[in-house]
Amino acid sequence: MQLTLHPFELKFRHTFTISRKSKDVQPLLVVELKQDGLSGLGETADNSYYNMTVPHLMEAINAHRALIEGHTLTTPEAFWDLLYPLFKDNLFALCAIDLAAHDLYAKKLNKKLYEVWGLDISHNPMTDYTIGIDTVENMVSKLKEFPWPIYKIKLGTKHDIAIIEELRRHTDAIFRVDANCAWGVEETLRNAAAFKSLGVEFIEQPMPAADVEGMKKVYEQSALPLIADESCITEDDVARCEGLFHGINIKLTKCGGITPARRMIHHAKRLGMQVMTGSMNESTVGTSAVAHLLPYLDYVDMDGPLLLAEDTSDGVKIVDGRIIYADRPGTGALLR
Repeated sequence: MQLTLHPFELKFRHTFTISRKSKDVQPLLVVELKQDGLSGLGETADNSYYNMTVPHLMEAINAHRALIEGHTLTTPEAFWDLLYPLFKDNLFALCAIDLAAHDLYAKKLNKKLYEVWGLDISHNPMTDYTIGIDTVENMVSKLKEFPWPIYKIKLGTKHDIAIIEELRRHTDAIFRVDANCAWGVEETLRNAAAFKSLGVEFIEQPMPAADVEGMKKVYEQSALPLIADESCITEDDVARCEGLFHGINIKLTKCGGITPARRMIHHAKRLGMQVMTGSMNESTVGTSAVAHLLPYLDYVDMDGPLLLAEDTSDGVKIVDGRIIYADRPGTGALLR
């Protein structure tokens, strides 16, 4: 195979703020694998919370360039198993390679990726659109600027209930709340009770992942379902979330790609938990890969390209929450 790395730095439409930080630009890395005249694309995102930068990701991949380029792809799963021992400390980099391998593999079969798995896309969930933390006036303005059937609202302020009450005055859309670890036990329970009557569907990661005892109490008493994010990073975390959360949010970048994500989905379903995949502000390359997992999912947050003012590629389209697949084999992503 031939390996090419494409670093990008894309501007957001608006400053993107969660409980931990704000940013105006999203650095990304697209991995391209070529074999037999075909090209597969994968993506990973720079993320300071996990100490992952694009230069660090490129260095990690280039350290194993000879092995990657010397490999002949048979299946993405076999390739992932070969690479995992080398990338177990850098699953962000492994994700980009794994997505590219899945794209390339499906193209070799001249099928869309979901067709390779034999999935039915007729009941796919719709994606939400994220409203980052801001003044309530600006959050209302963003909501009005982008009418959508489902919103994910980032919270973690001293006025979270008031924010949801004000946003509810301007739309009948479904709300999902993501606190990004910002609350404690009592705040979570109080907010959940208030949000239930305000059309909030669930709360994502209300408390820090380390607060296991707190999550047990919240899980038992919460008025709303709870979805794990920072508490569910890799495959081993799925079992740990049982009895703490009602569902898990899988980030391909964090878990190492599609290969482990599919195993995590099946594991969570066996445990009776709901499953979501989330965005790390990827461009259309990464989002096009996520789209093929939709038939497995209960919820999806794949609005990355909608939040960016620029894009790396063409691929899946998102219209009023619905995902429209590109009429191409593989994931459908095509670098511009």
